Amino acid sequence: MKPFLIRWIVTTFAVAVASNLPGIHAEGWGSLVCMALFLGIINAFVRPVLLLLSLPFIVVTLGFFILVVNTLSFWFAGGLVPGFHVDGFWNAFFGSIVVSIVSWALSGFVRSPDGEFRVLSQQDYASGVREKRVKGRTVE
Repeated sequence: MKPFLIRWIVTTFAVAVASNLPGIHAEGWGSLVCMALFLGIINAFVRPVLLLLSLPFIVVTLGFFILVVNTLSFWFAGGLVPGFHVDGFWNAFFGSIVVSIVSWALSGFVRSPDGEFRVLSQQDYASGVREKRVKGRTVE
């Protein structure tokens, strides 16, 4: 539960930074928290389907179409949350880029379960298996 809350807080802060851009308006912290939650849900369930359906475009554009998928996800989430408004496609485009960059930068300062600072990823908590460092030598 702790990794989920950390991601939610990081995403909320990233959405708060993006709400300072022109064309993106948040009425309060409640709408920012809801936007971060809806954005996480959309990224977990809808975005993989969109990426699969748009795979030919992603291949042809050498991956740049992923920016369009991220923009549509951000714009759609903004339309679902009352009190959070995204005025247009280009505002959502720059907002999704800001959210991505700020989330990536902040997740670099999150401690992993073994106490080291590293980027928080799904793999860190999904397996539930902890790595153990073993001291020894190799026998040839």
